[in-house]
This record gives sequence, structure tokens and C-alpha cells, in this order.
Amino acid sequence: MGFIPIFLQVENRPCLVVGGGPVAARKIHPLLDAGARVTVISPRVTPDMARLGRSERVCLLPRPYRSGDMRGFDLVYAATSDRRLQRRLFEEARHLRIPINVADAPEFCSFIVPAVARRGRLQVAISTAGASPAMARLVRHRLERWLGPEYEDLLDVMAAAREWLKRHEPDPGARAHKLAALAASDLDDALRSRDADAVERIVGRCLGAAVRMADLGMEKLAALRGASPAESA
Repeated sequence: MGFIPIFLQVENRPCLVVGGGPVAARKIHPLLDAGARVTVISPRVTPDMARLGRSERVCLLPRPYRSGDMRGFDLVYAATSDRRLQRRLFEEARHLRIPINVADAPEFCSFIVPAVARRGRLQVAISTAGASPAMARLVRHRLERWLGPEYEDLLDVMAAAREWLKRHEPDPGARAHKLAALAASDLDDALRSRDADAVERIVGRCLGAAVRMADLGMEKLAALRGASPAESA
């Protein structure tokens, strides 16, 4: 296949999008959500992209791409149907050793963009190595139905527990054992049913009898958004 799964840190890093249509817009929003500094080069853009330019959320250059424009960028997305330009961009990126994704042209990609199911901190990426984006989207939709919103809270609890154990459990082996026990517990079921008492019991059982959600700095989650199963019935 030639590809490996990887997550890139793009916060505050310069990223270039060549193209101004709907496909380019779909590339821009995840970059902005991740904190990247985005530049768009295109003679024509969607109204949404024009608004982003006016708000200065992206640097918008309303002109055709010029050779050398990608120099200094850490990542390039090309969203153009011009095959000659696709090839030019790929060859230039390869020469400059800049990762590039060319939409709908896997032969001109040094990386591909997976379909992603998101639940807060949880990201599950699905790739078919460019063989079938439609199948990747189908698998993503199925995963999204299975991964309920409780997984967002679950990851918040796991992150808070990890930080708490770093401060209070000096034995790395014991920390790993307790985190594994919490991950393998039925905490997701308790969060799904919004059972605050069960959440407290599970946390205490896995981390230590005296540990409460408030100790993890999660008082709001301990109240489960202010609703218990009895209150919401």
C-alpha cells in the first residue's frame, strides 16, 4: 500500500491550500480546528472561504498558483481539477520535501486524508489507501453510530485520571495497571446512562477507594451535565 497511519501536529504551523472550491473548503476547516496557519491560493473562492479571508482566519491570495509559492509551508493540499497543475504541484512538493495531498489523485499524493470519526479527543481514522473514499465514509458513518457521545466524556476522564496518577502514584507499573483497569471498566456504560453514582464507584475501584471525580478536577462531569437517570426519566 505504501502508506502508514500518522497524526500530525499542525498547531501554529503554516499550511497551504491551492484551490477555492467546496473540496478546498473541506480541507481548510480541519486545519483551522487544529490551530494551523492556513494560506489559500485561488483566483476564485466559495462565499464561505471569502468570509474566512475577510475575518483573517485564513490568508487569502486571490490569484493563480505561481511556482515557488509553496516554499516555506509545512503541508500542502491541492484541490484543483487541472491535471497539469496537479502534476506541477506534486513535483514541486517532492523537490522541496513538503508533504502534499492532491484531492482525487492518489498518484500525486505523498499523504492521503482518511475519513475520521470524532468524539472529542477521540479520533478514529479510516483509510482505503485511496481505493474507495466512498467505502471509507461508509465505515466512518457506522463507527459514528457505535461511538456514542459518552466517548467524549470517557476520554476526558481518562486524561484527568492519567494526570492525577502522575502526581499521586510514583510507581509507573501501578499507574499503568490502574489506567488499564479504568479503560477496561464499564465506565462507558455508566457515562452513557448518566449514572453519577456508578461513575464514582468505578473511578474509586480503579484508582483507589478514596478517589472521587472532584479529585480529578471534574466536578461538572461528576454531576453528568446536571442530570441523573432518575432526574431525566
